[in-house]
Amino acid sequence: MKFLKGLALSLLNLLLFLSLSSLGLVFMLNNTILTPDFLISEVDKVDMPSLAQELLSKQIPQDEPYMADVLENTFTDLEDWIKEQVNAAIYTSYDYFLGKSDSLSLVIPLEPVREGMKENLRQAILESPPPEFEAASPAEKELILNEAGKQITADIPANFEFTESSLPPDVLATLGQVRQGIGYLQLGYKALIGFILLLVLGIILINRQVKSATRGIGTTVLTLGILEYLSILMGKYFAEAMVVQPSIPLQFQTLLPQILSDILAPLEMFCIGLAVVGVALLIISFVYKPRQPSS
Repeated sequence: MKFLKGLALSLLNLLLFLSLSSLGLVFMLNNTILTPDFLISEVDKVDMPSLAQELLSKQIPQDEPYMADVLENTFTDLEDWIKEQVNAAIYTSYDYFLGKSDSLSLVIPLEPVREGMKENLRQAILESPPPEFEAASPAEKELILNEAGKQITADIPANFEFTESSLPPDVLATLGQVRQGIGYLQLGYKALIGFILLLVLGIILINRQVKSATRGIGTTVLTLGILEYLSILMGKYFAEAMVVQPSIPLQFQTLLPQILSDILAPLEMFCIGLAVVGVALLIISFVYKPRQPSS
């Protein structure tokens, strides 16, 4: 009987260790990648005007006169607008993946970009006009400016659309699977909490003693907290060493470790919480004195 009791306790403590470890990972995901506010805070650390300028520069020939200055000035002027559009796109996407919306539809109007480029090109030509422009009449100058504005925005659509109808069937199916997986993950999070409570209750019922129950649970929880926290520190160390490569831009060499640190922050707090609970339970197991039966 004593052997079976010890075997049952070992099995329950092992399941508790594995369940708490899984709960920590799901807790980290729920508070980082699966939270739109977290993604927005990380995106704010990226130089969005420079990124947008780089993406748009692939659509427009760079050998055009004034092009570099026009792109830089336009996206500097539209920095706040770009952040608003990115934030709106993130919230819309998360509504779909978290099951709050039945369809995925992202439509970003690009008219502010088109108008900004036209205006900045106009200013660039007026500040540094080519010889043929200086020799033209006022009406001809206006015609040249209008034509240049049309040419520079000819390849920019009126809207950027990312909708289910514009996606290939295989991509749409993949997005549906991701959405379904996130739903299972959120359901598993609640199920894990319930399962852990049942494991703790089982350990208490089998022990039937405060000292042995708190000592067993405390040892398991404290061990997991320490091991996971040490693994986080090691992961950060090796990640920082990996990104220091000549092929990786300097901006990302400093940004990627910070993003990894932000993602792991909830798991760090979870591990510290486990360690504190484990120490508290071990203290209780040593200082608790059972009541002596009265004679």
